[in-house]
Amino acid sequence: MKVAVTGGAGFIGSHLVDSLVMDGHEVYVIDNLATGREENVNKKAIFMKRDIRHDLSNELEGMDALFHLAADPDVRTSAQDPQKSLDVNVLGTFSLLESCRKANLMRVVLASTSTVYGETDVIPTPETHPCKPISNYGASKLACEAYLSSYCSTYGMKGTALRFANIFGERSAHGIMFDFYHKLMHDGKRMEILGDGKQDKSYLYVSDCVSAMMIAWKKQDAQYDVFNVGSNKTVQVNEIARLVSRELNLSPEFHYTGTPRGWAGDVKLMLLDNSKIEKLGWAQKVSFVEGVRNYVKWLSIS
Repeated sequence: MKVAVTGGAGFIGSHLVDSLVMDGHEVYVIDNLATGREENVNKKAIFMKRDIRHDLSNELEGMDALFHLAADPDVRTSAQDPQKSLDVNVLGTFSLLESCRKANLMRVVLASTSTVYGETDVIPTPETHPCKPISNYGASKLACEAYLSSYCSTYGMKGTALRFANIFGERSAHGIMFDFYHKLMHDGKRMEILGDGKQDKSYLYVSDCVSAMMIAWKKQDAQYDVFNVGSNKTVQVNEIARLVSRELNLSPEFHYTGTPRGWAGDVKLMLLDNSKIEKLGWAQKVSFVEGVRNYVKWLSIS
């Protein structure tokens, strides 16, 4: 199949491209390199430096499927610059769906997020739970899901929205483990932790995230469907700090900013109900500890 991947030079997107190439597909990467890196792109894929906010109908002509991962992914900065989440995530997704419609591309898989739920009263949280995002980033991704759903209904597309937990691993250049690693490289004796260290969330290694995308793409029956993708256990921020420190053979003192949230829009407790994607045959294969060890090794040599 001819498959396009927006954000294919970024963290999750580049790993997905590797998997698609290995699966024998002809893969086209669409990325404006705002945060992605061209060296991440698989040599067997075709790279196109493009922005999803522009008309891409010519580039998408003849494609069998689109994986849409291009986004402004930072929850923290979405509080400081809410316009960016709207422009890149919502308007970018709308423009991309319009390009799909014009190109008659009828299969779209969207990378969404657990932050669409906000703070829930049901743990683990199923896909049927009401969505009340508490961050601008979560709100923007919920709007993207809504547009994909409407385009599937209106124009006969088949769509998938995958609500990711915190995904980590090689090629990631943001997130809690990335921040902890670089703080410790700067000062191995003292490390600041945002919030109170008790935030408790689901983290999933990138290869397991990619396998979930591939399975949902191949096995989904409904015209439009939503799937949670995360681990089945939570990990507290304090434990992550201790684990990264141990991997670096350091014993820093932890200092906290003191509030229950690490930043505006930070969800304190998040655990997804993965039973729906598991019924398609998906299962987590890489443990949290193994994933962190792999990631820290990569950070140390990159």
